[in-house]
Amino acid sequence: MTMPLLPTSRADAVASAKAFLGAQSRVRPLEIAFWLLAFAALFVGRSHHLLLAEITILALFAVSLDLILGYAGIVSLGHAAFFGLGAYAAGILAQSGHGDPLSGLVVAAGVAAVAGFVSSFLVLRGADLTRLMITLGVASLLYEAANKMDWLTGGADGLQGILIGPLLGRFDFDLYGTTAFAYALGVLFVVMLALRVVVHSPFGHALRAIRDNRLRARAVGIPVERRLVAVYTLSAAIAGLAGALSCQTTAFVSLDVLDFHRSAEVLLVLVIGGSGRLYGAIVGAVVFRFAQDVLSAMTPQYWQFWVGLGLVILVLIGRDRLDDLGRAIVARILPARRSPEGTP
Repeated sequence: MTMPLLPTSRADAVASAKAFLGAQSRVRPLEIAFWLLAFAALFVGRSHHLLLAEITILALFAVSLDLILGYAGIVSLGHAAFFGLGAYAAGILAQSGHGDPLSGLVVAAGVAAVAGFVSSFLVLRGADLTRLMITLGVASLLYEAANKMDWLTGGADGLQGILIGPLLGRFDFDLYGTTAFAYALGVLFVVMLALRVVVHSPFGHALRAIRDNRLRARAVGIPVERRLVAVYTLSAAIAGLAGALSCQTTAFVSLDVLDFHRSAEVLLVLVIGGSGRLYGAIVGAVVFRFAQDVLSAMTPQYWQFWVGLGLVILVLIGRDRLDDLGRAIVARILPARRSPEGTP
């Protein structure tokens, strides 16, 4: 969708912009169908709830990376730093006797947001290669710090004695993972509702302008640095939420949450699902985790080979071709809808 022709007055400009933003933020039928299916999964397939909880947490983590990569153009190889900080914050809080899940979420998001805000001033300096190295360096420093501070983090043995209380004081975390899945899905739903507002707001469009051409965005008056610091902090907070959910639903935290493979895995998820569209992160998480589960059951020693082969095929086919195919399928399923007056 493109912006309409330039209006002749300020009032026309405001009305046109509101119509444009309203059309983009409109809830699509496919979104409603997706969430209905997701919540329906709570009542069927109980044996798969643990896997679905893992997928939901991975999707939330991928959404946090998509916010800076797909919308702001910030490439990161160390996003696991905020995931791990959130996991350790929730775990240490629970270990100290404060096992309320929602309190752990708030603390984890706050700790990760502070870390994101502080590190953003380093990450946003220099070119893309510099940012890559800085994000990787920050994650590596946190990994080594967690390993050395074994009196706090448990070191290589991980945090022991994590006791998570019932959700809302009523729902215990069961062995089937039903409560964990419902909890993670509820958090993902709330975050997605909030992010839909963010990415379709003037703030979100400013991020796209910065991603496409930073110099032009600065020339038209967009405060580039402030916008990037804000979105990086928000992204870190959401990654912290995902880390806290991982800790609370498994009652365990180890150095693995800060390892490089976490950052690489979430990048693969975005490659599969596509960046800059929010729901691509969720689709990528579903495809990646189910593929991993199926392939590891079929060929436990070589499942990574098949995942790599799938990624190569995906790149060869091309994201544009897959997007065109998806749009063609949707166009046949859903009737054409008229655009708001004043928009093409």
